[in-house]
Amino acid sequence: MKSEVREVLRAQIVLAAADGQTNGAIARELGVSVNTVRKWRSRFAFGGLEGLRDARRPGRPRVYGPHVRVAIVATATSMPPYPEATWSHRSIAEGVAGSCFAPISASQVGRILANLDLKPHKVRGWLTRRATPDFWARAAAVCALYRDPPEAAVVLSIDEKTAIAARSRRYPGRPAAPAQVVRQEFEYRRHGTVSLVAALDVTSGEVLFEVITRNDAVTFTAFLEQLDRAIAPDREIHVVLDNGSSHTAKHTRAWLAEHPRWHVRWTPPHASWLNQIELFFSALARRVLRHGDFASRDDLIDKLQSYVIRHNTTAKPYRWTYEGIPLKTA
Repeated sequence: MKSEVREVLRAQIVLAAADGQTNGAIARELGVSVNTVRKWRSRFAFGGLEGLRDARRPGRPRVYGPHVRVAIVATATSMPPYPEATWSHRSIAEGVAGSCFAPISASQVGRILANLDLKPHKVRGWLTRRATPDFWARAAAVCALYRDPPEAAVVLSIDEKTAIAARSRRYPGRPAAPAQVVRQEFEYRRHGTVSLVAALDVTSGEVLFEVITRNDAVTFTAFLEQLDRAIAPDREIHVVLDNGSSHTAKHTRAWLAEHPRWHVRWTPPHASWLNQIELFFSALARRVLRHGDFASRDDLIDKLQSYVIRHNTTAKPYRWTYEGIPLKTA
């Protein structure tokens, strides 16, 4: 396949030259160097069409013919043997050798696969379908709420962050120095976990959070009850929620039905990233949690509280765009 692509490129160079284009113009048009254009124009001038073919190369001839390469591709693009989930170069080599071909090394399989840009050992997740017909309509409704919140209403983005590990390093780290990055000990001690529920005020960027011991509908509605008491009774409340079990439970839906000033925008399935509180959680993970050192659960909770307090002193709404339209203005 690659040799065919090369031959097409060489033919394009010759045809462009026949049309009177300069070497520089051909190089720019085809995305190659000027020397490449000169080479194949010269080869065609002295050898005609045969001059555009690859010259014989030194070294021993191929040991593995096309039939072996086809067998490697067929093996790599099939399901691996039970109970393995992915192919390795070694297992492909064993599979090809077991198909009555000559033995082949794992390194040779790797070279053949690399030449074909075939990577059966790498797996990338993807979503094959969305079971929600109104996926984009629901996504647009959430973004419209961010972009144009109702006047005098409170717009909240709420979610939980669970099982935050309180870990302390066994040995102290080393700070950055010239030509030396920060070093952090790999070994650590566990001191339990912390879970929290948080609400982001979309229009101000301020965050209110509470440490929770259980992540269920009762705990979640208790948090909503606190917010309901703290917000002036004459203000409507619009909230963005994902489809977590504590958010969609009958208990939660019953609570929302009993509080008509609460209006929910549900993010579509597989779109919890539309919930702006995830932006805050991401910053929290980067700034505090990922490389943090916590001597105990209480130490972790204290640092979480300190970060939220500092965040709120300079809080600003997040700036998003949707279909090119800013969701927030300065």
